[in-house]
Amino acid sequence: MAYLEIKDFYKSFGEVEVLKGINLDIKKGEVVTIIGSSGSGKTTLLRCINFLETPDVGEMILDGENLFSSSADKKDGEKELRDKRLNFGLVFQSFNLFPQYNVLDNITLAPTLLIKEQAETYKKELKEKVELNRAEIKKAVAEFIQNKKEEIAKAGKELLEMVDLVEKEKAYPCELSGGQSQRVAIARALALKPKILCFDEPTSALDPELTGEVLKVIKSLKKKDRTMIIVTHEMGFAKNVSDKVVFMADGVVEEMGKPKEIFENPQSEKLKVFLSSITNKDGE
Repeated sequence: MAYLEIKDFYKSFGEVEVLKGINLDIKKGEVVTIIGSSGSGKTTLLRCINFLETPDVGEMILDGENLFSSSADKKDGEKELRDKRLNFGLVFQSFNLFPQYNVLDNITLAPTLLIKEQAETYKKELKEKVELNRAEIKKAVAEFIQNKKEEIAKAGKELLEMVDLVEKEKAYPCELSGGQSQRVAIARALALKPKILCFDEPTSALDPELTGEVLKVIKSLKKKDRTMIIVTHEMGFAKNVSDKVVFMADGVVEEMGKPKEIFENPQSEKLKVFLSSITNKDGE
């Protein structure tokens, strides 16, 4: 059964039609890589999935919940959009770390910003379900906030350990290598516990010698049964990490299948041309 269903995604920018009817099903725990030439629509598809762009036509269902439908009468407000975005974690090409915050603060910032809203919900629940006076409610909410902050800090440090950057907890982005910055970005995306983790060419801004350390982290996430969508130009990596490979060309899914099928027995002429034209940095 599909965990994420994308149905008939169309997206145009002005007169340029970028997505021309994308259909894609992803199972829970599946790693799907999307490959294709520049301009094929890979990044636009990823941005639509993450609610950074809005498809002109289409529908998206995650874990049985309809997150998007172009035929819906009511458009989502900013809060609804933000809540839907929290289902996805997106790691960009260019890291996008906040230069004024250290590594741990970069990772914990987003969940920390949510505490105020969570505290308001908790306060409302206390008023409705428990007979407490105003002072007791204030004390309970303060304890709730403190506990949340401690939980977030602990989780942030665990994420730093996962990406092998414990010693960089207090460092600032300007003190990190590109590979280290991207590993922090991966930890930050995981901090909100997204249902699906997305990568937009996570190694394209890195020197070749730093690419391996980022790919190693992504491979380790696969072992934890995380559902991932990865737009990549690293064909050797796609071959090794993917459960399914999607080849996009001219705004459509030209071919899709298991890595062995895509890389060793391509059917589409466009895929054959694409594979013959690329230089594999992994030496495969």
